[in-house]
Amino acid sequence: MARTVDLGLWRTPVEPVPRLSAAVGLDPDDLWVKRDDWLGHGGGGNKLRKLAHLLGVAVADGADTVVTTGAAQSNHARLTAAAARRLGLDVVLVLHGDGPGEATGNLALDALFGAEVVWAGAGGDEVLAARAGEVAAERERGGATVSVIPFGGSDGVGARGYVECAAELAEQVPDARHVVVAVGSGGTMAGLVTGLGPERVLGVDTGAVPDPVARVARLVAATATGRTVREDEVRVREDVAGEGYGVLSAAGREAMILAGRHAGIVLDPVYTATAFAGLLAGVRDGAIVPGDRTVFVHTGGLPGLFGHPVAAELAATLG
Repeated sequence: MARTVDLGLWRTPVEPVPRLSAAVGLDPDDLWVKRDDWLGHGGGGNKLRKLAHLLGVAVADGADTVVTTGAAQSNHARLTAAAARRLGLDVVLVLHGDGPGEATGNLALDALFGAEVVWAGAGGDEVLAARAGEVAAERERGGATVSVIPFGGSDGVGARGYVECAAELAEQVPDARHVVVAVGSGGTMAGLVTGLGPERVLGVDTGAVPDPVARVARLVAATATGRTVREDEVRVREDVAGEGYGVLSAAGREAMILAGRHAGIVLDPVYTATAFAGLLAGVRDGAIVPGDRTVFVHTGGLPGLFGHPVAAELAATLG
C-alpha cells in the first residue's frame, strides 16, 4: 500500500489559453495548461507530488532528517526543504557549486526554510551523489535517522505522484492528443507515461541528464505498476535545450515572451520555457497540428526565475 504524507496537494485545474493557442499556430481551443504551478506549498511546483510519496516513506521509516541534492537553484531542493519543515524534519541540501554568490531565487527560500546547505563543488552527478552519501553518514553517526531523497525526486516511488496526475488528466482532457512536459530528472514524464501511455506524452529535454529517454523508460518500469515501455516508444525532443541545462536559449526566451504576453503565464528559464519551446517546435515542424488537443503541463519553478540572469535582463527593458 502506498505511503504518503499531506503536503496540501489538491487536484489542479486545466485551463484553456485561446490567445496563446492561436499565437503558436494552433486553433484557439487546442491548447490547455495543467496548472501544477498552482500547487502552492513552499513556492509551488511539480516536485510536491513526488515528495508526498517520498517523504511518506521517509516518515514511515522513522526518519528525522532528509538529505537531497540539486543545482544551486534547484526547485526540488527548495520544495524538499519546505515539505520537510511542514513535517517537522531537519533537512540538508547538497548543491552543485562552491557557494551561493547572490542568494536569490530558490536559495533565498532555502534560507527562509532553515535548510542546511552543503556545497559539493564542481563535478557531475556522481560527485554530488557521493557527497550526499557522506553527509548522510555523518548525520547518522551523530544520531540522526536519515532518508536520502533522490536527485529531482525521481525514482519509482516519486514518479507515482505523476501517475496520479495522469489519472486527473485522463478525466479532465480525455481527448488530449499530446501532453507536453519538461524532462529534467525524468520522474514527472515517467509517471505521465505510466498513466497515459507513451504515445500521448511528449517530453522536452532540458539538458539536466545525459540519457533522458533511457532514464524515463527505466523509471516507468520502477513505478511497479506493471507498465513498461521500450526506449523507441518514449517521445522526447532533444533539439531545443540550446547550450545546455540552465542556459536560456533563444527558443526558450521566445517561449517565455509568448506565454507572458498572450496568456499572462510565467515560464521559468530552465524547465517550462524549454518545454514550451519544444511545443512550439512541434507545431512548426508538424508534429503537433491544428485540431490536436494539446495539454502543456506547467511544472512551476517561478522562484528560480528570480535567481536567473534573465530576470535582470527583462527588468532592464522597462522604460
